[in-house]
Amino acid sequence: MFKVSGKMFALSRLDRAPLAISLKCEPALAEQLRETYSAVLPGYHLNKRHWNTVIVDGSLPDQMIKDLIEDSYDLVVSGLPRVRQAALGWRSEP
Repeated sequence: MFKVSGKMFALSRLDRAPLAISLKCEPALAEQLRETYSAVLPGYHLNKRHWNTVIVDGSLPDQMIKDLIEDSYDLVVSGLPRVRQAALGWRSEP
């Protein structure tokens, strides 16, 4: 489990092959990703509206996976109080 300020933004069993990472996602984008990519599934044992499970099997570009992880982190941090965001050095995009 990967957390920021006590809030989970990613979940994975690192010993699983292929690797699967559950990531928080905006609901509309989550649906679009599932419809477009077979390696993106509804979040396993999570709120399927807000979470996707991404199978890292080589079918998705590495940069896309990195972007999805960063988006999940940003989504969680954006919900934190501004003081906590500032302490993390996080700034929302203009």
